[in-house]
Amino acid sequence: MDHPRDRSGVLTEQRNPRSLGLDRLTTREVVGLINEEDRTVAETVAGALNEIARFADLAGNALSSGGRLIYLGAGTSGRLGVLDASECPPTFRTEPGRVVGIIAGGDGALRVSSEGREDDRDGAHAELDVLGVSGRDAVLGITTGGTTPYALGGVEHAKTRGARTGLLVCDDIERPLWCDVLISVPTGPEVVTGSTRMKAGTATKLVLNAISTAAMVRLGKTYSNLMVDVRATNDKLRDRAARLIVELTGLDRAAAFGLLGRAGGHVKTAIVMHDLRLPREQAEARLRKTGGRLRDALGGG
Repeated sequence: MDHPRDRSGVLTEQRNPRSLGLDRLTTREVVGLINEEDRTVAETVAGALNEIARFADLAGNALSSGGRLIYLGAGTSGRLGVLDASECPPTFRTEPGRVVGIIAGGDGALRVSSEGREDDRDGAHAELDVLGVSGRDAVLGITTGGTTPYALGGVEHAKTRGARTGLLVCDDIERPLWCDVLISVPTGPEVVTGSTRMKAGTATKLVLNAISTAAMVRLGKTYSNLMVDVRATNDKLRDRAARLIVELTGLDRAAAFGLLGRAGGHVKTAIVMHDLRLPREQAEARLRKTGGRLRDALGGG
């Protein structure tokens, strides 16, 4: 029987000298130590900002040309990719299927671990083929130690289909030839050895937030720092939408709700209708002409 690869050299598999006496600490000391280690994560991510921005530009270009941003990974990495993808439609009103998360083992692996699937280097090929991955897409593999066959094989396969590709790792590795952008955030040994849902997971969440948010800002999904590309589909979002309209138009709350209703629940449409004194159809047409960029639709500035 073949032995698995020795991963003792992977940073996240090594023992953290600061937590060697973990099981002898009080609960307060345990959570304090975890917090101390977590404080190092943002600084580590800061060291990869250039690469994060490069991939965010690839993602924005893909989305603006009708392509997709696709995350793929196994275990915690895959779950975090699916999470970021699932939050884009309610946050930025992206169309379903424009930001995609693929996890080894399928959606069932979001709740029940199927870590054994991560060893299949061809495991993501079929799903990528069904998606019809092409040169219009940007694909990011997420693999904490930079060794997960599922993620590596999936990104390599996407590259053969013409996609722009990236890898997000929490270790120091050489950039593979089939990877356009390597995002390395070496978070180091975990408080609990090998538990990469901790610092590595936090770093992954920070990086994915930055990638998707920066790409959406470039696509005009915000106005200043306001989440204007939102459709009011529940009470929380209706309240947020009305407050945005009040903020940007000076209307009172009741009038803002009235305008929101006439705009079909779309904040951007409501703002254009109000500021340019246009009916809904013309406001929507103006937004389409500017690619949904509210600032441009209002005349820039």
